Amino acid sequence: MRATPDESMSAAIIFHYFDTLSTKQQEQFKKIEPIYKAWNEKLNLVSRNDIHHIYLKHVLHALSIAKVVAFEPGTQVLDVGTGGGFPGIPLAIMFPQAQFHLIDSVGKKINAVQHIAEELGLTNVSTHQIRAENIEGQYDFILGRAVTNLIPFYGWVKNNISFQDRHSIPNGILYLKGKEPIQTSVRHATYAISDFFDDSFFETKQLVHLIHHEK
Repeated sequence: MRATPDESMSAAIIFHYFDTLSTKQQEQFKKIEPIYKAWNEKLNLVSRNDIHHIYLKHVLHALSIAKVVAFEPGTQVLDVGTGGGFPGIPLAIMFPQAQFHLIDSVGKKINAVQHIAEELGLTNVSTHQIRAENIEGQYDFILGRAVTNLIPFYGWVKNNISFQDRHSIPNGILYLKGKEPIQTSVRHATYAISDFFDDSFFETKQLVHLIHHEK
């Protein structure tokens, strides 16, 4: 069922599509708008045109990943080019037992994201100013949202994907992008986000799961 216009402007749109959130999670989601508005006065983390639609265009968009996979406790997730903290921050609220490492090459942004995580009371978020191609370590899933073309993105991070699968889908990259064609020989699955959420904003959005290896 489509969310109402009033719902789409507030955290209510999150509760509309995710109705099993704890009281703590609901309160954390409600805090996102005032926290980001305050930070946006100092630093352009979210487009000035989007800040009043942050729940629809940023939070709910990020949470489309939760419609494809539920991160198990202890899951290691890397959010590359996190910018203002998307998709990592909303997913860290949704999956408090998973560990999220958010990276960006812009120091001012990653500093702000660290403070935002602290203001939201997120103890499962760490941040690092670093370029993707320099990151070390192994992760179950690597996230990106329109960071660059999908193919170079895959080249940067493919060696950081763990081979120890333990989810309903294989480990790999979960990438939020528009509906332009994907040209890669890497095995992948695509999900139309409009299948999850009714708002017209998502009609041109898709989630791509790039699978680095076979189960």
